[in-house]
Amino acid sequence: MGKVVALEQVTLDGVMQAPGHPDEDPRGGFRHGGWAVERQDPAMRRAMGARMSDAWSLLVGRVTYARFFDYWPRQPPNPITEAFERVQKYVVSTTITEPLPWAGSTLLDDDGAAAVAELKGRLDENLVIFGSGGLVRSLLPYEMVLMIHPILLGSGFRLFADEGDALTAFDLVASEVTGGGVLIGTYRLAQG
Repeated sequence: MGKVVALEQVTLDGVMQAPGHPDEDPRGGFRHGGWAVERQDPAMRRAMGARMSDAWSLLVGRVTYARFFDYWPRQPPNPITEAFERVQKYVVSTTITEPLPWAGSTLLDDDGAAAVAELKGRLDENLVIFGSGGLVRSLLPYEMVLMIHPILLGSGFRLFADEGDALTAFDLVASEVTGGGVLIGTYRLAQG
């Protein structure tokens, strides 16, 4: 049985919105798109690649799916584009309908948590989440790989917005610091 793994780039103040390029996600007037590009590092690519082996599927929400589909198929050949093209993509949404435009995409339109639990029970590969903050929060994945960039943005969608009184503990199971000062922390839900 596979596991759910979230791979997220975040700032010190928890912003996860639009790390990849300037016009990636301007919702809410966000002006800092592409904030993570400057500190990209081979260690970050290795951390992602370790979870994107041959045994993985992409698990995303509606917004991330649309943004990825709008961006990745239009890029020149590269390992990430090729990985996204060949991998099975599962989309959790109650607002879109099939057929989905990107080859290899399946809509999970029921209760997201129940659909993901069913997938985990029958698939051997990991379900890897990029972006999709609402989905990450609803599933609290067994493993989170946070690439924490040493910058503050002050605005933008945060990975964990105000969650009220929800106390959830995680254990740090691995860490590494890149040459650009990005902390790559691997966390799992604390046991007990």
